[in-house]
Amino acid sequence: MEFKNTREFAQLLDSKDTLQSYKQEFIFPQFNNKNVLYFTGNSLGLQPKRTRGFLDEILNDWGNLAVEGHFYADKPWWDYHQRLAAPLAKVVGAQTSEITVMNTLTVNLHLLMVSFYQPTKKRYKIICEEKAFPSDQYMFLSQLRNHGLTPQDALIVLKKRPGENHWRTSDILEKIELHRDELALVLIGGVNYYNGQVFDIKTITKAAKQTGAMVGWDLAHAAGNIPLELHNWEVDFAAWCSYKYMNSGPGNASGVFINQKYHNRKDIARFEGWWGTKKETRFQMKPEFEPMENADAWQISNPAVMTMAPYLASLEMFEEVGMQALNAKSKTLTGYLEFILDDINSENKNQKTLEIITPKDRGCQLSLFVHGKGRELFDYLMNNGVIVDWREPNVIRLAPVPFYNSFEDLYEFGQILKAGI
Repeated sequence: MEFKNTREFAQLLDSKDTLQSYKQEFIFPQFNNKNVLYFTGNSLGLQPKRTRGFLDEILNDWGNLAVEGHFYADKPWWDYHQRLAAPLAKVVGAQTSEITVMNTLTVNLHLLMVSFYQPTKKRYKIICEEKAFPSDQYMFLSQLRNHGLTPQDALIVLKKRPGENHWRTSDILEKIELHRDELALVLIGGVNYYNGQVFDIKTITKAAKQTGAMVGWDLAHAAGNIPLELHNWEVDFAAWCSYKYMNSGPGNASGVFINQKYHNRKDIARFEGWWGTKKETRFQMKPEFEPMENADAWQISNPAVMTMAPYLASLEMFEEVGMQALNAKSKTLTGYLEFILDDINSENKNQKTLEIITPKDRGCQLSLFVHGKGRELFDYLMNNGVIVDWREPNVIRLAPVPFYNSFEDLYEFGQILKAGI
């Protein structure tokens, strides 16, 4: 498609957008009595208007039924989490039995490492990416300390080549092969939070599995953003937060994928709790643990329904639209944003102010090095009704989300940006 940086062209694209009505499904902060231009769905998605109804339903049931709401609410609380499994399975490419929802992201990654990081004298090394999200870095360090290991010896950090802004898959595969006999776990972010790069999950998983290592993925910036086929790619485990592209609200419940080949394994290490036991015997209060025959065996506590209700509300929209349609619009939106940024740069021939550091392997995020302006440009955008994200030392992250961003939003952003550089 040949893009044009005009309002008329942006409006033409919007008129052809089959998802355009979903913008009205979300609540936008206001600036000068108008919707802000919101490009920070990679940190916190906007609130769907239907969320309040899902929360009110639980509050009403709590008020009217009290403890009986666990069994007699329209959506009984005791198995509330199971309602999220089927729609989430479609989002991440899994079997319904491989999905559960519980806790928050880093808590779940810690719990999953209990099962999938079992270092031995020979196999004890972990591969992760350079500049992983800080919470993941802290998790790795504390897990290694817990096993009496040091990061200097056990943590292999995938680095980018000097002068390059993204990782090469060939370098990752080479590193996996180099450490094949010592490797216990490969755990990488499916989409890097900083530069927006999408890793080749299928290829990396296959290569690591061939060495005998376990493979997990932190999908915080991937779930609801990019096409995923976790089951077909034979990923061992994965986890993600729900409040970015999945619009469930700040700090809300995390999704978990556990490959079905680990279900019903009596020899698997796992921290266990009441809600992982079989539903049929759970309330018999047996002293022995009888695991659920699916990913719910990793559940520890009863579901936090107030955090799951907004997630269910958002998943209702994912069910209506489908990932294929969202991904198709995402590619066009992000491509149009890239065109606008390039067009702005072309008008400033003496100096390239904006440098896109996100490779073509991407979802709906572009990260920009801002040369010469830095934080000043970010502050200018925020003060003019454009909500974007700043990362030190000089990166602005932009996420045009297909559910609620329009092509005219991108044109408007370009006009404001141009005036500020």
